[in-house]
Amino acid sequence: MLRVSGLSCARGGVPVLSDVSFEVAAGQALILRGPNGIGKTTLLRALAGLQPAASGQIAYPEDTGAYASHADGIKAALTVTENLTFWADIHGTRDLVAASLSKFDLVDLQDRLGGTLSAGQKRRLGLARLGVIGRKVLFLDEPTVSLDRFSVKLFADWLQDHHLGAGGCAVVATHIDLGLSAPELDLSPFKAPLDAADGADEAFL
Repeated sequence: MLRVSGLSCARGGVPVLSDVSFEVAAGQALILRGPNGIGKTTLLRALAGLQPAASGQIAYPEDTGAYASHADGIKAALTVTENLTFWADIHGTRDLVAASLSKFDLVDLQDRLGGTLSAGQKRRLGLARLGVIGRKVLFLDEPTVSLDRFSVKLFADWLQDHHLGAGGCAVVATHIDLGLSAPELDLSPFKAPLDAADGADEAFL
């Protein structure tokens, strides 16, 4: 479902990763590992098409990818249900709202305004959007930030059972164990050499 070949990426004009290659099949996840600053976020943004790669190939079905980062993207003046319905209406998936509320333990909060939620509740609502947009290829950057242990398990169960189990795939950058049966890719060996050519377009960063 996702194939990456010889990918090189830069951040702020500085090369960070060189010659990264991997494949992720339908129903599988790949966990990105590596120290802070190695380029996990830069790689995910390049995979999602949010910034250009310096070189290499990225292939997955058109209009199937979605990127989620630390930002929750919550509309403070809308309720929890209205936030999810907003995204569902864009993707024509309003029938998925109720299930997403349930899977992320948001039913009791469905009439609360987004601006009144705690950090962890906002994070769950942000992740619940993934349940309504219907995208098969997910690029997730530290998705469990601000979540307690119970909520981490909610997310991991949803990812395993309802996303991967339905034939989706995911590339996840995380420092914690999500309990997934998934291979890991340490990006440390792909750190770009200091004399690598500049390959960034500053307009995209």
